[in-house]
Amino acid sequence: MTEPAPLPRVVDESLVAVSVEILVDAFYADPLWGWAFPDDAARRAQHRAVWTMAVEGAIRYPWVRLADGDTATAVWIPPGGTEMTEEDADRFEELVAELLGRDAPRALDAFGALDAHHPHDEPHFYLSLLGTASAHRGHGHGLALLADCLREIDALGMPAYLESSNPANVALYARHGFAPHSAIAIPHGGPEITTMWRPRSSSA
Repeated sequence: MTEPAPLPRVVDESLVAVSVEILVDAFYADPLWGWAFPDDAARRAQHRAVWTMAVEGAIRYPWVRLADGDTATAVWIPPGGTEMTEEDADRFEELVAELLGRDAPRALDAFGALDAHHPHDEPHFYLSLLGTASAHRGHGHGLALLADCLREIDALGMPAYLESSNPANVALYARHGFAPHSAIAIPHGGPEITTMWRPRSSSA
């Protein structure tokens, strides 16, 4: 009998650094987050600081997940939750300004545009970040992690929402029940972002 695949781990304080390093690797050349942090040499350190705050803010809930073998990670915000506390959100803006200087508006306005388009009319799970380490890319680890998380979300009878910062991923998310919801024109000449919505499962 084939052994079942190990379930994703819930990320706690001891696993924050592991999750963050996957995100740093995954988003280095991302069309949005590469553009928002334009210094190639400094980007990894900048992303590490930013994603650390994002993961640390999200582990208040048991919805930051790490795939077996540390191949991929997902940062979910549950219905009614926030990505950060108000205090941490203020610190986050200060951090980005400190990291980027005159380039800070590119990143801050990108985050602001995503937030402004976020739907609030129906409680849902929000996939803030999903990344696969580059050494493991192309083997389905990220999508397998996504599918595991969506099974839990379906069992709770909840819809889900995400922003696809890479056009290549839109079709992949569509295979898992997401459909385009809106398009976001990022200020300062940034790339267009596709938001996607997945309705609650009818079988829940």
